[in-house]
Amino acid sequence: MLKFAGIQLKVCADKETNLRRAGEKIAEAASKGAKLISLPECFNSPYGAQFFADYAEPIPDGPTTVFLKEQATKHGIYLIGGSHPERDGDKLYNTCVIFGPDGEAIAKHRKVHLADVNIPGGILLQESSALTPGDTFTIFNCGEFKIGVGVCYDIRFPEPAHLMKMRGADVLIYPGAFNMTTGPLYFDLLTRARATDNQAYCASVSPARDVDASYVAWGCTLVAGPSGIIMDQIGPDEGTVYTEFSMEELKVIRAGVPIWKQKRPDIYSVRETAKLTWNMPL
Repeated sequence: MLKFAGIQLKVCADKETNLRRAGEKIAEAASKGAKLISLPECFNSPYGAQFFADYAEPIPDGPTTVFLKEQATKHGIYLIGGSHPERDGDKLYNTCVIFGPDGEAIAKHRKVHLADVNIPGGILLQESSALTPGDTFTIFNCGEFKIGVGVCYDIRFPEPAHLMKMRGADVLIYPGAFNMTTGPLYFDLLTRARATDNQAYCASVSPARDVDASYVAWGCTLVAGPSGIIMDQIGPDEGTVYTEFSMEELKVIRAGVPIWKQKRPDIYSVRETAKLTWNMPL
């Protein structure tokens, strides 16, 4: 068994306050036995193309990455650092950094799919106006489990999740700041779909909803089991979801409906064309 905590943090404009409060929530989750903890997308800054440059940091020497390393070491946990804006030369990325309980950097996932979305009467997003997309997929080992990671809009695309499952992923974690238009439409649906499609646990970890923010996150962080059933979910306010992942449950679900033995590669396939990252040290 592996106890997971997804922290739905209320994010403000002050980076130091966000890091301090994230540290408090990590300590609380660790004290309750969580060994795998995820923060939300853009946990150290407001979300928005207009904010990325001002809050961007280098990795691994920026204060946010140093904070994540310290937290993982202090609590002896696997820590999925939600995401924060990364500056690399003249490029900006939306990046998730992952640390192990020994404080070693396990992986760095740069958001692959940028949300350029225009829903009439709903929301207009243009992440590509500020960000550069990543080009690798990310899996890391956490005890007996393999954990696949994406960021927000990455969950909208089933192919990367499928490829991660083909490489052995048992759990899919997506820090994601869906909004008041896309949240009610897709947040639960996509989390349950990626879980069902891949017979894996799937968690979507949102910032808390702040109706006074320039971008209002949906909240409602959840975890779905390998049959697509919601195992735990909270509302829009700050809080934490807790779930235990069971390798035995995965085996039972996959044996009962053996879709991976029933696929027809003779007439269709999902093909890997980019390097799938198992370990990307910083």
